[in-house]
Amino acid sequence: MNDTSAEMEAMVTERYRRMTPSQRVSIASSMFDTARAIVESSLPEGLNRRERRLAFARRMYDGELPEAAFQAFADWKG
Repeated sequence: MNDTSAEMEAMVTERYRRMTPSQRVSIASSMFDTARAIVESSLPEGLNRRERRLAFARRMYDGELPEAAFQAFADWKG
């Protein structure tokens, strides 16, 4: 579904085109931080560190990564 008018889409595209790469990365990073906070806040309470990391990774990347990647992320001690 796209409810954005062609005129508005062109304006947004032009604005992004005028941004520096650093500005675009900053916006993307901020959006990821917001998404991460939303996902973190929706996870059940009482999960241990490994369970929380696993639930977070699955919520963010389900269907995009193999199970081994989820397990490695959940087990990472860093």
